Formats: sequence, structure tokens, C-alpha cells
Amino acid sequence: MAKKRTETRTGSQTTATGPDPLLALLQQDGLTHPEQLAKALDTTAADVRDRVRRLEQDGAILGYRAIVDDEKLVGERVKAVIEVKMTPEREGGFDRVARRIAEFDEVHAVYLMSGRYDLLLFVEGRTLREVAFFVAERLAPLEGVTSTSTHFILRPYKQHGLVVHQRGASERMPVTP
Repeated sequence: MAKKRTETRTGSQTTATGPDPLLALLQQDGLTHPEQLAKALDTTAADVRDRVRRLEQDGAILGYRAIVDDEKLVGERVKAVIEVKMTPEREGGFDRVARRIAEFDEVHAVYLMSGRYDLLLFVEGRTLREVAFFVAERLAPLEGVTSTSTHFILRPYKQHGLVVHQRGASERMPVTP
């Protein structure tokens, strides 16, 4: 059974409980024209433009990006997931160090986690050596970081909700010695 959506507007603020059909459509394709969205939502294009503008102003929509298949690009990037254990600070817990880590260009995402480690990072570099250097020389020495565990991503099958590799069932990745 689908959740019922209710919406309250206060000035430019919009609060919603339940799934927002406009946001769901934009998450599927952020380039969908307001006219197409209006038709799907049984409203006007002007209403869609106003709602999108309000969602952007309120910070509910953070941005729009192209999702790229790295294997189709020249100069593939090395991607890794890094588990970080930390000692929380007396004032602020993990926030100061997490924000510092988020400022590194190599870091694409930082999440505070429950479980065996405290932060989960998604990082990118040109080579394995570059990622290893980042971990050893920039991340691990930070005050509060007690240990790291790096996992290199070998092959994505789905990212950002999209299946990225459409190889046939009999195709295998080449193995080189």
C-alpha cells in the first residue's frame, strides 16, 4: 500500500511526509522538462517550475549531475571505500574531523556509521598509489583517526540507481598475470 503524501507550506518552506512524486521523477531523470513532469503529475508546468525552484531554495534539491560510466572514458579512475575508526572529541563528537575529511578533493562522500567503524568514505584517485598515498599521508595522520581499512572497487554493477554494465552472461573480465 502506497504511503499518503501530505504537504504543508509556510512561506517558501515545504514539509512533506511520504514520498514526493516530483522528487521521485527528478531523481530518475533530472533533465526531464517541466512540461513532461506536469503531465505525469497532472498539474501545470508553471506549478512544477515553482515547486522545483522552492525545493532548490530550501536545499531539498542539492544539485544535478551527469552519471558517467568510467569504463567508457579514457583514463579510468581508481575508486575505493575506506572504513575509518576514530576517537570522538569531547565537544562535537566526530563532526570536526568528518568535516575536515570532507574537504579533501579525493573524498567524494563521507558518512557517519553505526557498527564496527565510525566513518565510511568514498574516494577516488588516478592510481592505486595515489589513493594509498592519500590514506597514509593525509587521512591516517589526522588527529582522532585511530585506524583505516581500504577496499578498492574492482567493478561497479549498479551506481546511483542505474545498472552500468550490460555484458552478456558468457563474457568474462580478462585476467592478466
